[in-house]
Amino acid sequence: MNLRWFISKTVREVGAVRKHYTRLLAAQRDVLSPDARAAVTTKLTDLDAAIAGGHTGAMRIKAEELQFAAEKWLKPYPHAAWRENIEVLLVALAVAMAIRTFFLQPFKIPTGSMQPTLFGVTSVPDFSQSKINYWTDADHIRAQVQEQARLRDALQFPSGLAAVKEWLHGNSYVHFVAPREGEVEEIDPPWPGFLIHISQKIKFAGEWHTLWFPPDCGEQPLATRAGLERGHVYHQGEDVVKIKVSAGDHLFVDRMSFNFRKPTRGEIIVFQTQGINNPDAAGVNRMPQDQFYIKRLVVLPDEKVSIGDDRHLVINGQRLDASTPHFENVYGFDPAKPPHESQFSGHLNATVASANGQYASFPFFPDSRTVYNNEGNHYIVMGDNTCNSSDSRVWGSFPAENVIGKYFFVYWPLTERFGWGNR
Repeated sequence: MNLRWFISKTVREVGAVRKHYTRLLAAQRDVLSPDARAAVTTKLTDLDAAIAGGHTGAMRIKAEELQFAAEKWLKPYPHAAWRENIEVLLVALAVAMAIRTFFLQPFKIPTGSMQPTLFGVTSVPDFSQSKINYWTDADHIRAQVQEQARLRDALQFPSGLAAVKEWLHGNSYVHFVAPREGEVEEIDPPWPGFLIHISQKIKFAGEWHTLWFPPDCGEQPLATRAGLERGHVYHQGEDVVKIKVSAGDHLFVDRMSFNFRKPTRGEIIVFQTQGINNPDAAGVNRMPQDQFYIKRLVVLPDEKVSIGDDRHLVINGQRLDASTPHFENVYGFDPAKPPHESQFSGHLNATVASANGQYASFPFFPDSRTVYNNEGNHYIVMGDNTCNSSDSRVWGSFPAENVIGKYFFVYWPLTERFGWGNR
């Protein structure tokens, strides 16, 4: 039968007829009368015998008899074409959901905590840098604002093939010039609020304007990244929004491997935030309970860890360095250079961070003398961007069951991080 299916067009055609009416009979069996079920079943059996006999004419005759019996006894389906298309769509969705649940799950990195290994959404300019309070005094904040304004004014927009290349690299440009003197009064969120953004509206001087295909700005909205402020008066022809936004890395998460083994030190893992506590001064948990984070696993259950002033982890008395698997880049920094945002700089404790003029609130690792005892069945993770990562230095360890998988493959954008390269 299988070989004849490839060779004979007739076998393929009557096989399709048989499959179709077998499915309809199965779907209607509970509502059909015994006579109807028997009549269609008999014709199906006759067709099976004809197929087994291999006579082309007999197969066609029995297929026609089956079709005649089915039209007589089976109940007609209204909108049959729509039903079949919907069934195909539902099957495709079920397969996609199964793959997402058990094998590969798409994941989008919104923040820069894993840079330069994996990038979150970045932009030029990025006025949010001056609002996160990395810096401890007004002069540093003022300098940051001035630097971002300089980057905005120097920004050049590509055209032609250069623009296509920029798009493949995940870079989007937004430019809105004041049509007349006025202020930014309101900015709507992008529409729709998921997948690809089609439009975003900005109200300027009493009139709404549409920005087509605005970029995904991650956790920071467009207004914050572009430095828009209420009350600022823009003159006609002046740049209101002028920004280049680079998409965060889109990757697949391997949800299969950890069903057969436990995570190992240095792997980049994705985990749920549910149950992780990060209280503010009033005791309110600042950690969102419905998100997924991506960090590098650094401490396993029942281990003791500290962060030395040399920016290296010390686990059970053993110092990690560039020879430790998965830490070649993290600890490949020049110790003579200070730690820097979005560069491999090891791991900072609060003392070293403060000494370098950066805002530091790492209650679990305030200095090199503090040793954290990680309890059983818990993990400790840290971001590769040690100058800008909310990780276990801030909120401690979390249960192993929060882990959903590990980094597998970057599929967008088409940069040097595309593929399996960053481990």
